[in-house]
Amino acid sequence: MSNLFDGLRNDIKGKNKKIVFPEGSDERIIEAASRLASEDLITPILLGNNTDISKHANGADLSKVQIIDINDYPKDEYEAMLDALEERRNGKNTREQLSEWLNNENYFGTMLVYMGKADGMVSGAAHATGDTVRPALQIIKTKKGMRRISGSFLMQKGDTRYVFADCAINLELDAAGMVEVAKQSAETAKMFGIDPKVAFLSFSTKGSAKGEMVTKVQEAAKMAQDELDCPSDGELQFDAALVPEVAKKKAPTSGVAGNANVFVFPELQSGNIGYKIAQRLGGFEAFGPILQGMAKPVSDLSRGCNAEDVYNVSIITAAQSLK
Repeated sequence: MSNLFDGLRNDIKGKNKKIVFPEGSDERIIEAASRLASEDLITPILLGNNTDISKHANGADLSKVQIIDINDYPKDEYEAMLDALEERRNGKNTREQLSEWLNNENYFGTMLVYMGKADGMVSGAAHATGDTVRPALQIIKTKKGMRRISGSFLMQKGDTRYVFADCAINLELDAAGMVEVAKQSAETAKMFGIDPKVAFLSFSTKGSAKGEMVTKVQEAAKMAQDELDCPSDGELQFDAALVPEVAKKKAPTSGVAGNANVFVFPELQSGNIGYKIAQRLGGFEAFGPILQGMAKPVSDLSRGCNAEDVYNVSIITAAQSLK
């Protein structure tokens, strides 16, 4: 694991990237923030009351950590934030409603990112995914040219690394959606030093089965030939995409089959099940979900995370902000 993050740490070290943590009084967040700050990797911004944060610090050094109490935010800065949020929402909400939004740490943190006061946000240790993602979609929104976000997992075992997507966000994907997820996942792969080779997955390989689900993946693979700047192929069963010996039998003319390292699943159910099988039965470490396609990086932690998970996700988030 150290090799995986060494490059990312070197990329962000000394860049003074600011990452906001809405769950600032959570012990796991505090421990990770203290470590990140002491290693000069990021400047953490903890949202919370000074007394509460100190009570849960367990002796952690917070001298290099910024703390913001949203209930004691300077009035002029608060009004400027509210003005910016009102402009961003463009009449979809009343000013009173938006003021209520800013009483929520996730919305407040998202606005810090939107206004450039932070470079990214890490949340989810005590909140559901929707509570983290919803403010980001309403305020930061997707990158130019993107219609959706997606959630990938970096899967690692020894020196072997793969990217699985979408495993966290989109219940269903059409062909265009699969291609968009493939673009996002290829960029994530590059960030981790993976030269992406994308497989569009199905229960069929090169027409071995028929049906609407197969046709969708075939269409995605065809579209990708013109839209991706890396090798891709489909439709491929997982074994044909991964194992050279199987690929020789099922897809002998494919340049990706047997060598794929970025796997795009046809919908969320199979993606989520797939990464958890690899993690629990295959012994792979799963890093993520890495939210892809946002105009500025926002990361969603698992509520079962530990301080090491927070530390790693924060490094990924800071690295995403360099792009």
